[in-house]
Parts: sequence; C-alpha cells; structure tokens
Amino acid sequence: MNFDEIINRIGTHSSKWDMMQKLYNVPEDDGIAMWVADMDFRPPAVVQKAVEDMASHGIYGYYGDDAEYRAAVCWWMKERHGWTVDPEAIFTTHGLVNGTAMCVNSFTQRGDGVVLFTPVYHAFARVIKAAGREVVECPLARTDGQYHFDFEAYDALMTGNEKMLILCSPHNPGGRVWSRDELVQVAEFAKRHDLLLVSDEIHNDLVYPGHKHTVMEHIDGIQDRLVMMTATTKTFNIAGALSGNVIIHDPKLRATFKSHMAALGISANSFGLFMATAAYSPDGAAWVDQLMKYLDGNRKLFDAGINTIPGLRSMPLEATYLAWVDFAGTGMEREEFTLRVEQEAHIAVNHGPTFGKGGDHFLRFNIATPRARVIEAVERLQRVFGDLQ
Repeated sequence: MNFDEIINRIGTHSSKWDMMQKLYNVPEDDGIAMWVADMDFRPPAVVQKAVEDMASHGIYGYYGDDAEYRAAVCWWMKERHGWTVDPEAIFTTHGLVNGTAMCVNSFTQRGDGVVLFTPVYHAFARVIKAAGREVVECPLARTDGQYHFDFEAYDALMTGNEKMLILCSPHNPGGRVWSRDELVQVAEFAKRHDLLLVSDEIHNDLVYPGHKHTVMEHIDGIQDRLVMMTATTKTFNIAGALSGNVIIHDPKLRATFKSHMAALGISANSFGLFMATAAYSPDGAAWVDQLMKYLDGNRKLFDAGINTIPGLRSMPLEATYLAWVDFAGTGMEREEFTLRVEQEAHIAVNHGPTFGKGGDHFLRFNIATPRARVIEAVERLQRVFGDLQ
C-alpha cells in the first residue's frame, strides 16, 4: 500500500474536500482539508475487490443471510481485541452516529440527561439535543498536557435526572487510550448514578505503539448496563458505507433495542456489509498494521513541528489520527488564531468549541493524509505563527 500517493478528492462529492471552501472559506486550489475524520488513503485491496465483485455482478439487491458478516465481526474482535462476541448480540446500524441516536431513543425519554465527558466528539451532543434530551457536560481535567477524569467533581454535578453516559474510547478529540483502572472508575460512576453506559469504540483499532485499548466489556460488573459500539468505517476508511455495529449482550437491553430497530424499519446497507466482511480478515489486519506504522510517522512529525511554535501545544496522541492542538499559549482570541490557520495557512480544521466545554482554545487536525501534506501543513503553520517568540 502506497500511503504517500496523493489522490485528488476534489469534485468527488467529498464532504472533507468539496465543502472546505463553502464552510471555512479555504480555497480549493491550494487548501489542505484536515477536518472531517476520514482518511485520504485507499482502503485495503481486499475491500476494493469486494466492491469490484459487486459491480461485476451488476445487481444490487437486498442483503440476505448475514452469518458470514457476523462471523467476520466476531473473528476480528477475538483476534484483535481478545473479545468474545455473541453473533446474536450484533445489531447493524447506518454508522455509529445513527447507532448513538438509536441508543438515546431506545433507552432514555425526552427531558432525560445524557452525560458526556467533554470535550468529546461533537455528534454526540447534536443527536442528544435533537432527541429532546439534556446534554450534561462533565469536563475532563488536564494534567501534564493529557486528559484525565475527575469523578469527585462529576459526582457533584449529578442531579438524578441523568439516565445515560456515552463514553468515547479511545477518546476523540484528545487521543487518550483510557487505562483499565480509568475504565473501572467509569463503570463505578455509571453504577453509582444508575446510568446506562454506551461505549463508542470506533477508534479501537487505531492505537499507537506503547498503548493498549481495553474493551469496556472486559470490565467486571458493568454488563447489565452496557452497550458497545464498533465499526469498520474509521479503521479502513470506508465511512461512506455508513455501517456500524451496536453490540448488546444483556438480554433485556438487547430486547429493548431490537424492538426500536424494528419500529424504525432499519436494515443494513449491502455495500457496507460486503466491505466490512472483506475488511475484517487477515488481509485487512495486515493493512491496518501498515497503516498504523505510517500514521505513527505522521504523528511524530506533526507533533514535533507544532511544538516548535511558541504558544502551540499538540496533545500527545495515543490513538486516532486526530491531533488536538492547544492555542491558549499564544494569548490570542479564538477568532484570531483560527483566522490565521484558515485564511493565511489555508488549512480547514475542526473548531474546538463544537466539542463542548474545554475546547475553546483548541483546533482539531486530521493527520491521516499523505506525509507530504502533513509536512506542508506544519510549514504553513510555522510561517503564519512565525511572529510569536
């Protein structure tokens, strides 16, 4: 796989590249899109072949008998994460934003509180609010430049109206791989306040050397209130397939979710299932291993370059390809440093406040792009902040 290949995505209905001028006023001719969380790499050849086989057959009907797909999910989780999944526990949704919305609507009522550890993936708050529920923000603490939980503070914030906690593990946008001890504390917090725990583990395969992801279901005593979410989409860069899995081992929770799925008439996208089945394979695993070596190089290059700029600090990435950069040390207002990044450096990025409390002085950069672009982005940022000493 040639991760250095520059693939022109402009004019392909790419949200990431075709919307950066409209949304951020970053020009297409020399702009660098580093916002939407998809990669600028082709997926594994085995995934491409699955799509080509569909095209060759030429008939795109309803998908039937998903036993092979479920087996692939179970194989991957056991092989890569040591997690034994019951194939009957797997519900396929149209991506994990849809999966999150399904959980909110299945397990809470209008007016209920849903807890988020912020800053966190912005779509969580969006679907919670759209469903008429209350977003309850528990701000993450920062120690030595990294995020940590502060459960004493969170306990004081609970009112009893909260019914659900959504955890992002590994964390987006901070890139933390939560330790087993931290996950035990999350589980105890959920039990202490009688919260159903939804663990979004979409980035579980994108973990850097020296760190190990712990599946939330491996934490004792939480299974009767736990809903797991996983997907192939981030791992293999097939987000447009809109396929994700909600995995529920508790029988009562499973029955509730199943009835809500049935009421909405949701069925799987055949493209997504064919692609995911192909991806969750030895060939797919080898590709992910190569990907992570490449992303590790991008991560080191980006962090080293950003951290030479006075007032900027990139939070050390333990997982994901989403760099979280703190601009507080510049002394600038958010509008000024954002203007420099977008209108002078011509880089489209995600704005920190969309991730909730604690994001005001941050911008999120997607480094899953050919290394030449990462180098160019760093050089542009060094130039436009070159007056800082």
